[in-house]
Amino acid sequence: MRGSLGAVMGRYPSSDGSQADGIIRHNRKCRDVVFLVFFIAFWIAMIVNSSFGFNQGNPLRLTYGLDYKGNLCGDKHADPNLRQLELRYWMNPNQVYESGLKNSLFELADARSICLLDCPVPSEDSLDWVCDYPAGDIHLSTDEWIDRNYDYFEFLTPEMRNSSFQLLGPCYPVIYPSVNVFWNCQFIARASNMSLRHWQQMGGVNINGGLVIDKAIHESVDSRSAVLKRYMADIGKSWPVLIVCGGILPLFLSVIWLLLIRHFVAGMPWITVTLFNILIISVTMLFYSKAGWIGNDAVSPIIGEHDPYLHVYGREINHLRVAAILMTVVTSFAILASIAIVRRILMATSVLKVAAKVIGEVQALMMFPMMPFIILAIFYMFWFSAALHLLSSGVIRQNYCSSNCCAYDLKSNRVSCENCCGYSIKYTPHIGVAIFFHLIGCYWATHFFIACSSTVIAGAVASYYWASGETSPEIPFLPVFASMKRLVRYSLGSVAVGSLVLSFTESIHFILESIRRKLKVSYTAPETCFGKMAYHSSRCSLNCIQWTMKSINRNAYIMIAIMGKSFFKSSGIATELIMNNILRIGKVNVVGDVVLCLGKLCVGLSSALFSFLMLNTHKYASAHNKISSPLFPVLICWGLGYVVATLFFGVVEMSIDTIILSFCQDSEEHQGTAQFAPPLLLETLNDDRNAMQRRLTQ
Repeated sequence: MRGSLGAVMGRYPSSDGSQADGIIRHNRKCRDVVFLVFFIAFWIAMIVNSSFGFNQGNPLRLTYGLDYKGNLCGDKHADPNLRQLELRYWMNPNQVYESGLKNSLFELADARSICLLDCPVPSEDSLDWVCDYPAGDIHLSTDEWIDRNYDYFEFLTPEMRNSSFQLLGPCYPVIYPSVNVFWNCQFIARASNMSLRHWQQMGGVNINGGLVIDKAIHESVDSRSAVLKRYMADIGKSWPVLIVCGGILPLFLSVIWLLLIRHFVAGMPWITVTLFNILIISVTMLFYSKAGWIGNDAVSPIIGEHDPYLHVYGREINHLRVAAILMTVVTSFAILASIAIVRRILMATSVLKVAAKVIGEVQALMMFPMMPFIILAIFYMFWFSAALHLLSSGVIRQNYCSSNCCAYDLKSNRVSCENCCGYSIKYTPHIGVAIFFHLIGCYWATHFFIACSSTVIAGAVASYYWASGETSPEIPFLPVFASMKRLVRYSLGSVAVGSLVLSFTESIHFILESIRRKLKVSYTAPETCFGKMAYHSSRCSLNCIQWTMKSINRNAYIMIAIMGKSFFKSSGIATELIMNNILRIGKVNVVGDVVLCLGKLCVGLSSALFSFLMLNTHKYASAHNKISSPLFPVLICWGLGYVVATLFFGVVEMSIDTIILSFCQDSEEHQGTAQFAPPLLLETLNDDRNAMQRRLTQ
């Protein structure tokens, strides 16, 4: 059995008559050292894992394609120099057509492609050509080739011209118009009659047509892997948005919220609930706008100027429409929930007043979250950079193809069928493991830094409570830094295991939820009442387990800060205290947590809203930095905003939890009457208990 906490904290003599030396226990020792060593080893492995990505990866691969030589479009170190030549163009329309046939063995990746500055369009009165990179007897520089609009047909020898009429190069006719779809020149299945007539008059071979030539490129550009790569590339392109809307803006809003809690606590719950409803409706409307259901601002895969009557659709707009529907459902539930808690707002106000008084007394609490914020900001910049390099760390290798891919080789001055297959980026299985490891590392590190912040705050607030809410010589000068010193010296291992447990629980929840969704697609939902009940109860159980683990972890950090015990022992002590007083404190704690959660969501929604507005500017809507969809940058800004808000709102959240947990222990040690509780907290809890008794009597 655990001893009395009062003796631990030195407020009155212990059972053996001795007196502890101060409010917070000082005779500590290092706890959970094994997990601390494991955490350090994990960080070393993360650094090694990231170094592999930095050595092998190139984030430009997520945006641009490969030409027939295996060069990355836009790469100034390629041969030839492809700087500014970022668009991939397939020169041979018959190869594109063949790759689109249903049972064809020919792949689009093996079709002859080069990198251009813009997508070719057929001439209205003549036949234009797009020729291969100049080499051999074609004495033109790359710049001269670009200035001639990629056409040096007039310099070809009779043998080269005859080869070109057979669609073997080095020059190919521009028969179909093309448009820039995510840095790929997609053919429009409307052949130019004038260009086709000139081609036939010159004796060119038959050129196949139809919708197949359009769909062949579109299916490649719109494949799941291509869309995922573009989403990842969007994150890299929108890094200024992530810094402003995912870092600076939530920092500013969180500090403002803390100041308002300090000086305007009575109105903050009402402001928070109202602002939450306004923000979530606004963000939902922006999703509708980008999905094309409101206004004319839908995302488009076409880059640059194009025919306004030309429409190309991709998976991105479908994903935005799904997000809009989900946001509609979430918004509906959120509004109903906010209405339901209106009657409990006054109770939340009383709890927040207690936290506001703590913040006023221990003023260093206001500024302390800046430290974990700076550490997390540096970590996230490193992590996102490493993630983009890991995702692009495949190896460029030539494909194996059994189909005819012969083409004219300018260096050997003949048609060559050797090594004519295209190139692709090959990903080995260990890259997938490295990416998964990187994701787990981010999750664990985020929880670890938040847990460290929570533990430091809990230690400082506990000093305030056990001094009867007054400034006392027993409270250390600068209690925040004293608490931080105890954390670093004794309890980092306990925090590491706590964050690991929470990360593991949430990862299992995510994996099971992913499996459930796949099974839902593969099989029909259970039809019997028992099956439906089991199906929904399992989901509810998973969510309850996840919420319970978060609550246990948070309260365990409080006991770690106060008593210096190991994580699992602290969890047991905290759980016992809460269960013994659940009827007395449960409702007050839950209502306070709901208002704080709404506040965090307000900061996250504000980040999402402003990121939408920033991404709607010309820089990200067209030209070089165009993003494929605002979905991923907005969601990441939302998540980063929520994490930043968690750090700063943790001052209020942990203040409330620490005071309530200390109140429970105080009550147990003094036969149900807390001796050191702030009067405002006693008034709030007594009012709630009296109201419950009246309802039971009725």
